Amino acid sequence: MNKKPLLTPLLRIFLVAMILANIGGQMFYPLQALYLKQLGADVEQIGLFFTLLMIVPIASQIFGGWVSDRIGRLRAMAIGSLIGVVGNVSMLLAPDWKWLLAAESFGAITGAFIAPSFDAFIAEQSDEENRGKVFATSQAIFQIVSVAGPILGGFAARSYGFFFVLLVSAILYVIATAIRISLALKHPKKSGPAAVEAQSLGGSLKAIGLMALAGGVVTWLIISDGARDIAMGFSGNLIPLFLQEAKGFDTAGIGSLESLFGLAMMLMMIPAGHFSDRFGERKAIALGYFGAFLAFMALIFIPGQPAAFLAYGAFGCTIGLITPAYQSLISKTFPDNLRGTAFGLLSTSNGIVSLPAPFLGALMWKSFGPTSPFLITAFMMLFIIIPVWLKFRPPEGGAAAPRPADASNAN
Repeated sequence: MNKKPLLTPLLRIFLVAMILANIGGQMFYPLQALYLKQLGADVEQIGLFFTLLMIVPIASQIFGGWVSDRIGRLRAMAIGSLIGVVGNVSMLLAPDWKWLLAAESFGAITGAFIAPSFDAFIAEQSDEENRGKVFATSQAIFQIVSVAGPILGGFAARSYGFFFVLLVSAILYVIATAIRISLALKHPKKSGPAAVEAQSLGGSLKAIGLMALAGGVVTWLIISDGARDIAMGFSGNLIPLFLQEAKGFDTAGIGSLESLFGLAMMLMMIPAGHFSDRFGERKAIALGYFGAFLAFMALIFIPGQPAAFLAYGAFGCTIGLITPAYQSLISKTFPDNLRGTAFGLLSTSNGIVSLPAPFLGALMWKSFGPTSPFLITAFMMLFIIIPVWLKFRPPEGGAAAPRPADASNAN
């Protein structure tokens, strides 16, 4: 039987839509804390904003992943995109940070349908023996948004203001939505030849729950991902403020740092995918977390703006090393009829445990100084290496969760 090409034609069009949908977002979101400050929010309110913003994805990720399994990846993404258009337009009208919170909370439903479908779709467009390379190549192409978006957004925000950035983002998202709807209409049932008929939501959750309670790789994926989410929750959304107040960067400089991060991640992903396929996912993930610890320590303790560029480049490399390995491991652990629900469940479980982290990080900033939440992040990254090294081994023979009897192939 002939193997699929590394990137199928359908996957290429899919990635074009993903880039258009997200490049505008990457023009804005790395600078969002600064926009909230401009709208009148203080550090504590900024932390509260990001904590409250996590509630809607937590409530909808599992359902969105199950819908993806049920009706097909492309249909689910088309539905999510239509919701996203409304969210983008609402953000343009926001007069204060509370309105922006309401607009983004509604728009966050988009991610519940798209994020689980994105990873599941890529898995279904690949063969297991080269899945790490396919994830790495797809993610490397997608990371164009992380390279171009922040630097364009930084200079645009400085020259024309944040409203212009949000307007460009909304226009690009409408174009991407049109492409996604077209793909969903052309491939109406499923998104890949490996797809099978999904179980009921209860049946899917029961199957995943049994895997999660078995003490194997699924259990430790949930635990370690939750710890990572908590770690980044403490400091991730405060990085723009830290760069502005402690390092002296303006919006254009912060955008340049974010672009460096995206470029480093993109360049690392393809060799990281090869490394993951050859040496195993756990080695790539463990090495990446150690690099993340070093990058955060450099950002905190080495003075000057050049050190910030070094830290950002190093951190981008570590995320580029971790990401394809994680995606490959999850896709090998869960069968195709549960992948969407599984990706949604992992995101939801992480969000639940990390929900207070942004607000707590902001409180630590005010009480103990700007570096305190970043220290928590750094040492948690180091701690996560232990379960990764000991427990991250995919099941032999691939995923083995129950499948429904009436499986059917897709177009």
